[in-house]
Amino acid sequence: MEFSQFAQSRRSARGFLDKPVPRSVVDEILETAKWAPSSYNTQTWRVHAVTGDVLDKIRKGNTENTLAGKPHVRDFPYKEEYEGIHRQRQIDVAIQLFEAMGIERDDKEKRM
Repeated sequence: MEFSQFAQSRRSARGFLDKPVPRSVVDEILETAKWAPSSYNTQTWRVHAVTGDVLDKIRKGNTENTLAGKPHVRDFPYKEEYEGIHRQRQIDVAIQLFEAMGIERDDKEKRM
């Protein structure tokens, strides 16, 4: 598929049916989503698929917060500097990129 076809076929759903999504569909979505790029390959996401009472509780809390005008809270706060495993992933992907481009470690000008 050409990118233009892909981009033009994209849509955002803001209304949902009150109908369960089969587990096989959720699994397929998550399997595909793991290939999505992340900033510097940091892979900052954590996925929790919930149903039943847990989903109802989350839905109720989100609705109450929105109606009360409470600001959205990011699940993962953006930082200029990553830490821990996210920083290591950032370094690893930079090393792979520079190696692929033939840029030596001490060539700071080309690395910028």
